[in-house]
Order: sequence, then structure tokens, then C-alpha cells
Amino acid sequence: MKMICQKISQETLDFEKSPSCKSKNILLSVRNVGVVFNRNRSIFKKKEFEAIKNVSFDVHAGESIGIIGHNGAGKSTLLSLLAGIIKPDRGRVINYGVKVSLLSLYVGFVNELSGLDNIVLSGLALGFPKTDIYQKIDSIIEFSGIEEHINYPVRTYSTGMRARLGFSITHLLQTDVLLIDETLGVGDKDFQQKSTKAMKEKIKSDQTVILVSHNAGVIKELCDRSIWIEKGAIVAEGPTGEVVDRYQNEKQK
Repeated sequence: MKMICQKISQETLDFEKSPSCKSKNILLSVRNVGVVFNRNRSIFKKKEFEAIKNVSFDVHAGESIGIIGHNGAGKSTLLSLLAGIIKPDRGRVINYGVKVSLLSLYVGFVNELSGLDNIVLSGLALGFPKTDIYQKIDSIIEFSGIEEHINYPVRTYSTGMRARLGFSITHLLQTDVLLIDETLGVGDKDFQQKSTKAMKEKIKSDQTVILVSHNAGVIKELCDRSIWIEKGAIVAEGPTGEVVDRYQNEKQK
């Protein structure tokens, strides 16, 4: 599992400060967002694929939102929008001045830099000052359990070591909104138990979390509200129990 912490900037997202939204504790707003990808069949032929279609919702402080749907439904694309990694082709993603981090299987470290350098780089990308990052470095290294390798280039790390360091950075550098793509437990068996417990505690706290998972049981256990997305569009949104039950009933048909 690999991780990237991405700073939300004015260039990647529309940035607004609204007293009305602050009073409602809204951290992020998605407004009529659409994302279109091009699938090139040849240099002369292009086929557009609409990955996200007219999606709108708000993210409130302290809530845990589950995102469910079949493979290819657009779940990970939606997280990339919220993290500022990609821009919408239509509509707006509005960040009300919050820090967002993405824990994902599909993005990674700078391979030629050491683990220590990647901790600092990830923290800077999130907008933390160096003094705050350095205060957390010892805790991050200790939690990851890779002390002997922290000064070696990340390209020399095993997949499990990368996962452990990536998870530790995301877990211990506190951001306003945490995005989790597909998995909670990472690394070897012992660290899986440790990381799963840590993430569940974080989700059940006041941390704002958006969780993508195929595991309906995990979504039910951890999320207050859920969004069911298929073919890039929202099918249902609301209390987790109701949304997940509809999703599971549909899968059984």
C-alpha cells in the first residue's frame, strides 16, 4: 500500500470562505462535478468516458462518510477530486480552508529520497510547518517500526515497509479531512492489527473521514453517512444503514 499527502491549493480547487458554510461546519463541498477521461483507440480516434457525472454533496466536520459501489463506479476518482489530485471538467470542488490527506493503494513516495525525507515532504505537502513535522518525526518512525531503514532510499523498501511508513505518516500528521481508499489494515500481520485498530479509533473520534471500501460491514460499523455511486453518478445518499441495505439488495438481484 502506498500513500501520498496532497496539499489542496487554490490552483487545484476553488477556494472559498463562507460564513454560512462555517456555521454549518462544512469543510468541503462538491457542486455538480463531472470528470471526463479520454480513451485513445488510435492517434486519430478518441472516445470520451464520463467517470463522474453531476455529483453534489457536502462534507461536515467530524462525520465519517462511506463511499460504496462496484469496481469502476468512480469511487477512487471521487477521492482524487477531493484530494486535489485531479480537477473537475465541470462543476466545482470547494475547500473551505482545510487540510486533506489521502491514504491510497495507488499513489506513492519519491523513490530516490529516504524515508526520513519522504516524511518531511509529505508533511510540507499537507501545509505543515517544518517545526510541526520535526516534532512528529520520532513518533512516525517508531510507529512504523522501520527505524533501521529510515535513512535509506524508499526504492529499497519492501511493499510492507512502504505501507507501514505511509500509514504512519497519515495517522500521526493530523489533518482536517482524511481520505482512505480501499483498506484499513496494511503491512505484515502484526502491523495490520495495529493499523486497523488505529484507523478505527481515528474514525470513531472527531476526525473527519471519507472511506472507500468494498466491505459493506466495515462501512456499516464505521460510517455515519454513506454515498452509493455507480457509473459515476450517485444512486443513494443518507444514513449508512439505509444506503448499504439498498446496495446489498441490488447486488443480490
